[in-house]
Amino acid sequence: MLVIRLRRTGRKKQATYNVVVAEKANAVKGKFIENLGSYNPTVNPKELTYDLDRIKHWVSNGAQPSDTVASLLKRDGVDGMEKFIDGRGKKRKKKKEVPEKEVKEAAPVKEEAAPVETPEAPVKTVEAPATPEAPAAEETAPAEEAKEEVAKEPKEEEKPEEETPAEEPKEEKA
Repeated sequence: MLVIRLRRTGRKKQATYNVVVAEKANAVKGKFIENLGSYNPTVNPKELTYDLDRIKHWVSNGAQPSDTVASLLKRDGVDGMEKFIDGRGKKRKKKKEVPEKEVKEAAPVKEEAAPVETPEAPVKTVEAPATPEAPAAEETAPAEEAKEEVAKEPKEEEKPEEETPAEEPKEEKA
């Protein structure tokens, strides 16, 4: 199978290319049948020179331009090169656009959750009877009592309800 492709020539970091007709199995820098033109991408504007009659002759005889050569020729105004650029179009296929209604139905929007308020543990105050051995409840520091009560309550909450026997239901007295 014959192919019209670019053959790299030129110095290091100053590439130039020859547009050649070659057997597809041959190496890129290997043997070719005919030189059809040149391409120099390092200059501004890029130079592309080619013999249009010879390119049309080889295409009519079954040679296929490579994707790069076909896109360069199409950009330069040669007709009929679109059918050789198919590979490039498949790579650049864009995602299908979805209408807004389908997007809203497909992915429900999460509403911002309100901050969760944790209930504070109630502080129980126990008044001890005034005896000569123990001071009255008013005389003790309220901060110390609150610390003791708060320290006791989490321990009671940590016990799971499953530990209580299920056979003896607790009855609430009204």
